[in-house]
Amino acid sequence: MSYLFLFSFIICQFNVSNPPQKELSYDMIWRDKSVGTLYATQEKIGSKTYYHSSTDIQIKFIKTFDINYEYDVLFDNEILQTAHVDINYNGNNHAQADTKRKNNEYQVTKDGKLENTFKEIVRYSTIIMYFEEPVNIKRCYSEQEGDFNTITHLGNHKYKKVNSRGKESFFFYKNGSLEKAVIDGGIVSFEMILKEN
Repeated sequence: MSYLFLFSFIICQFNVSNPPQKELSYDMIWRDKSVGTLYATQEKIGSKTYYHSSTDIQIKFIKTFDINYEYDVLFDNEILQTAHVDINYNGNNHAQADTKRKNNEYQVTKDGKLENTFKEIVRYSTIIMYFEEPVNIKRCYSEQEGDFNTITHLGNHKYKKVNSRGKESFFFYKNGSLEKAVIDGGIVSFEMILKEN
């Protein structure tokens, strides 16, 4: 009888699968109109966590701008290993940024040229802000900019993120996940509103 119990236990252990990937989608709002969508996924496989986000925005501002952002980010044992960002404007490549951890050092490459190296271990980056409220987090790594942003807790699950150029964005959380954000994108500012599944 005990062998049967042990066998059942072992089988159950092998049948326990990783939780399905987390998926989020946001409406991108500009001047009170939806101008696009951001999709983000988080998938955990063993010690690795894969993040992907894709943003498509179309803004008519004197002329039409089609903007696409693609992020692919890998953490292993909660430490950033690689990040790749592609930005396209009107179908043409506008910018690329890559971060790669190698020999206990990060190498930041922009448009194919090495821009920077640093040794500080990255445990929290911008893409994680969609999935995890930055409780007790003071800085996050920007995959796009290749540097660190500051995070200030404003109370009531609201946070301010300031990038290296002084641009401020605000993030609002509910039950640990990002519900809304107000992003200063430079030329235009827009809101992100979580879509109901």
